[in-house]
Amino acid sequence: MKILLLGCNGQVGWELQRSLAPLGPVVALGRDSAHNPNGWCGDLTQLDALAQTVRAVAPDVIVNAAAHTAVDLAESQSDLAQLVNAQAPALLAQQAKELGCWLVHYSTDYVFDGSGTRAWCETDGTGPLNVYGRSKLEGEQALAQCQRHVILRTSWVYGARGGNFAKTMLRLAAQRETLQVIDDQHGAPTGADLLADVTAHLLRRVTGSSAAADASALAGIYHLAAAGETTWFDYARYVFEQARQINPAIKLLVNEVRPVASSAFVTAARRPLNSRLDTTKLRSTFALHLPHWQAGVARMMKEIDVETTH
Repeated sequence: MKILLLGCNGQVGWELQRSLAPLGPVVALGRDSAHNPNGWCGDLTQLDALAQTVRAVAPDVIVNAAAHTAVDLAESQSDLAQLVNAQAPALLAQQAKELGCWLVHYSTDYVFDGSGTRAWCETDGTGPLNVYGRSKLEGEQALAQCQRHVILRTSWVYGARGGNFAKTMLRLAAQRETLQVIDDQHGAPTGADLLADVTAHLLRRVTGSSAAADASALAGIYHLAAAGETTWFDYARYVFEQARQINPAIKLLVNEVRPVASSAFVTAARRPLNSRLDTTKLRSTFALHLPHWQAGVARMMKEIDVETTH
């Protein structure tokens, strides 16, 4: 199986290079063509060059881990967000359809309006609150033209590589005695490594189906997030707890963490209060166990250098 991976330098894309490798040759492309094999295009803003690259690679599977994910910036860059998150996926779907290959794409809980307290199911009505969410929903809808597609909606993604919430909290905790952290948004921190490993598992299943009808039945939207739920406030407190366990000598200036409402922070884009995702469909269809969010965060905390905070 030849796999074309787009967005290879992002948090999820970086982990996908590892998880997809046992499945077959992986052509991993980043946005900068100068660093890509054969100068191929991995830039989702260059649609013509992207289409030419897909045809040249002629993959059995396309995995698109590239996206415009700057939620607040998207409010002033709506055209760019729509190009990267909607038009480019539409092009990839058309190319996948013509090639007869599978297309894996990542989406977000931001396609929902964040109301209520029940975990969102794949069949629930959508209602994004911001430009980012609307552009990602348009991308989902565009993938419908490709029968062999898998869309994985996720939430609160983090990785040991690059910036993340835990690193930000540790940096601020080393500088301030008091921190205010949002306590009215609910979700499950989900590791990029978990997303990558589940993606590989799904691809083994969908490409290994003996009958085309069986494989097509597996296509569609799935919710993928770590088990359990939390708030950003409790997430932060767990990060501090883990940091002190890992390095008892760590010097954190913070002595008070205050829970506050989302309204305490002025942001360009509205955030959903309810980011809970029901993963029943994914777990039952692919016989998967999803670990609790605390297990993933604890593991990530052991990978990052908590000593850099003092």
